[in-house]
Amino acid sequence: MNKKMKKEIWQWVGIIAVGLILYTTGLHTEVIGFAQRGLLATGIMNPNVNKEKLSSNEASYPKADFNLDFVNSKGDHVSMEKFRGKAIFINVWATWCPPCIAEMPSINKLYNEVKDENVEFIMLSVDDSFEKAKAFRERKGYDFEIYQPNGPLPQMYQSNSIPTTFVIDADGNLVMTHKGMANYTTKKFKEFMRSIQ
Repeated sequence: MNKKMKKEIWQWVGIIAVGLILYTTGLHTEVIGFAQRGLLATGIMNPNVNKEKLSSNEASYPKADFNLDFVNSKGDHVSMEKFRGKAIFINVWATWCPPCIAEMPSINKLYNEVKDENVEFIMLSVDDSFEKAKAFRERKGYDFEIYQPNGPLPQMYQSNSIPTTFVIDADGNLVMTHKGMANYTTKKFKEFMRSIQ
C-alpha cells in the first residue's frame, strides 16, 4: 500500500471517528445547526412579510384557533386564550432538529427586543422529553419561556415540517406561517411584528 493510499485511509478513519463521536454524544444536531446559521446569515431564508397588515379587509386572514393549552417549563398550565389581544409568535421546534437550533439565537434576540411590547412568544417544544428541552434552554441561556403541548395541536398549527412559525396579530388573525428555519432579527421582520400589535 503506498503512502498516498494510507494517508487517504487515515483521513477517512478520522472523519468517521469525528462523526461517530458527534452522533453518539448528540452534538451532531448542534454542529449542523451552527453550520445552518451561516446559511441564515445570507438572508435567503428570511420569512415573507411583504404583506402589509390589512385594516379594511381583515377577513382575508384566517382567524387563529385559540383552543390550545400547554405547560410551561415551571409546570404551570397555560391556555393560549390568556394571550388574546396580543401579537403572538408561535414556534414549533425540537432539540433534535438542526434548523430549529440554527434559528434559536435570532428568536432569542427578537424576544429580547420586543418582549416589553404587546407580544407573546410561545416556543412550543415537540420533544418526546420536555426535560430535555428545558435542559437545552438552560444550557444555551435563552431568555424566552418554553412550552409543551397539553393535548393535540389544533389543525391550524399542525405541520409536517419543523421548525414552523405562526404569527397571530392582536386582532386574532393568523397573519404569517413560515415552514423551515429563518432569521427573525431583520429590521423588516421587527417592523412587521410591531405593525401587528
